[in-house]
Amino acid sequence: MLADVDTGAVERVCQTLREARDRRARVFIAGNGGSAATASHWVNDLGKAAKRSGRPPFRVTSLSDNISWLTALGNDEGYERVFSGQLENFAERGDVLVVISASGNSPNLISAVELAKDRGMTTLALLGFDGGKLKGLCDDIVLVDSEKGAYELVEDVHSALMHSITKYLIADVVTEEDVIVRLPPVATLAVNA
Repeated sequence: MLADVDTGAVERVCQTLREARDRRARVFIAGNGGSAATASHWVNDLGKAAKRSGRPPFRVTSLSDNISWLTALGNDEGYERVFSGQLENFAERGDVLVVISASGNSPNLISAVELAKDRGMTTLALLGFDGGKLKGLCDDIVLVDSEKGAYELVEDVHSALMHSITKYLIADVVTEEDVIVRLPPVATLAVNA
């Protein structure tokens, strides 16, 4: 499955995240269930591990982690608003929203993407199965084309992709002369992850 992922799409996601970091835009990441765990893990890796590259640190937040806010929104406004309700407070033009979903059909992620697009944000997705509704809504996607219901496999590949993209961004270092080191092709990072 990993070998079948579109490396051009992975490259575009890397570039979008790199540009967001360098312009100090905020990056928001969200997912449900196992994808929420991947979102939380990725925020940790981008926020801490990628900081050592000598570049500005990522301004990154998981929309899946604030349990009191998430449950208040779910209880008072409906579960489909748990992510968009948070984004309403922070989202600005030029920020980036990354959604992670095996099915691509989660109403709360669709709502968050719609709000993000209304606010002028770039929307990215790690998707599985056939991409679902999010495939046509997001600005760019990395699709793990798979049989419907293969959640475990899709989540494993999403995790490998998240680590590969982070590794790529960590490798984007600044030398003492402030010259960017040449990065290896993304395809080699994804396959070797």
